[in-house]
Amino acid sequence: MIITQVLLKSLLLGSLTLSGTLVVSQAKNQPVIPAQGKDVVTLGGGCFWCIGAFFDELEGVERVESGYSGGWIENPTYQQVCTGTTGHAEVVQITFDPKVISFREILEVFFTMHDPTTLNRQGADAGTQYRSVIFYRSPEQKAIAEEVVREIEKAQVWEAPIVTEIAPFKAFYKAEDYHQEYYKQNPGQGYCRVVIAPKMEKFREHFRKKLKRK
Repeated sequence: MIITQVLLKSLLLGSLTLSGTLVVSQAKNQPVIPAQGKDVVTLGGGCFWCIGAFFDELEGVERVESGYSGGWIENPTYQQVCTGTTGHAEVVQITFDPKVISFREILEVFFTMHDPTTLNRQGADAGTQYRSVIFYRSPEQKAIAEEVVREIEKAQVWEAPIVTEIAPFKAFYKAEDYHQEYYKQNPGQGYCRVVIAPKMEKFREHFRKKLKRK
């Protein structure tokens, strides 16, 4: 289902503007293979505290891990990635059940969550580590991602071109433990209260039919 122009404008230009294949775990440096029938995608769209909070609440999403991908440094630390010199982006690795939520639906949420026209920036978060990027794991994922971008551009939602990078997945390095489920674990933290919480309210309103039942 194509993302509607009205929804994108209201969420992205308004209050929602944000900040197999080998999968490497930072802690153990071991491959992580998704269970049979599951799929995985790695997405970057600003601060991983933000985008992780959204995907955590989607029906069909079974695991969301914050981490780093796309660079040339093995087992990077948060401090290293923050320098913008590692080539890595802050990302979330999403394991999902395609029988419940499709890859296209994942991308629908992704492109609604952040502004895909701002190069290396989401709101006040600036640097290559905050770039908009889709790390695809199969030719099918690549084709769907490119098709979704074409649909958004055809709808002429944006005055500026979409700059989302669509690149082959190489490795994922899980971020430090305190970054995992950061919003859920730290709702009273300043950034969470001021930046993430208002966006979560809008997200829940617009995607309420896709949310997990509590």
